[in-house]
Amino acid sequence: MRRFLFLLALPAVVLATLAAGCGTSAPAGPDPGFAIAPDVADTLVLAGGCFWCMEKPFEETEGVASVVSGFSGGTVPNPTYDEVSRKTTGHYEVVEVIYDPSVVSFDTLIQLYWHNVDPLDDGGQFCDRGTPYRPAIFVRTADERAEAERTKRLLDGRFNGRVVVPVLDAAPFYAAEDYHQDFYRTNPAHYNRYRTVCRRDARLEELWGESAGHLESPRRLPRGRRRPAGGRLRLPPPRPHRSHV
Repeated sequence: MRRFLFLLALPAVVLATLAAGCGTSAPAGPDPGFAIAPDVADTLVLAGGCFWCMEKPFEETEGVASVVSGFSGGTVPNPTYDEVSRKTTGHYEVVEVIYDPSVVSFDTLIQLYWHNVDPLDDGGQFCDRGTPYRPAIFVRTADERAEAERTKRLLDGRFNGRVVVPVLDAAPFYAAEDYHQDFYRTNPAHYNRYRTVCRRDARLEELWGESAGHLESPRRLPRGRRRPAGGRLRLPPPRPHRSHV
């Protein structure tokens, strides 16, 4: 009843945002894009609820070439957003992070992931509920699994064994429709309204405090700077790693 009364009090535009969920706006602007040398590129697929909200923190991290919203972990090849939204294909909403491991490590990206999800919730994330919005880390190698599981154990210590995010074997990745890509950039008003109504940032602050949504140490692109469009980033060697989990 309290939830029902709360919804009655919300403005119509907010209710429309909740009803739309993560994925119904049309495209509104170009994707600036950039490239990284294929021989050094690596990929990481992560599920953290609404894929719109998982693109920005990784795209802002130095060493990440691009982030693609899509689907993984299901049983239907080449699913559409509508099919996944019906919760019958088994897919997760995910982002595929394409990065230069000589600039940013797998470990740093996993730590950034944790600070952008609620690791105590396996029924969805924030206001998005159901199978497409479950959190998960997809790994391709034994080393990746060991590192992801290591950071998960650290979190278990912090959260008294309540971390429920699975580490899964990599599955086929399917890119979502074009209008989902870089949504935070092409539809900023809708994106920001969605984050607020979904209480994503409020919950992240409860969990992570000042490091909610980001880490203290990963190098980020200064405001207004763009990566070169033709190859690897030239940066100083990475600093020695320190755990932020």
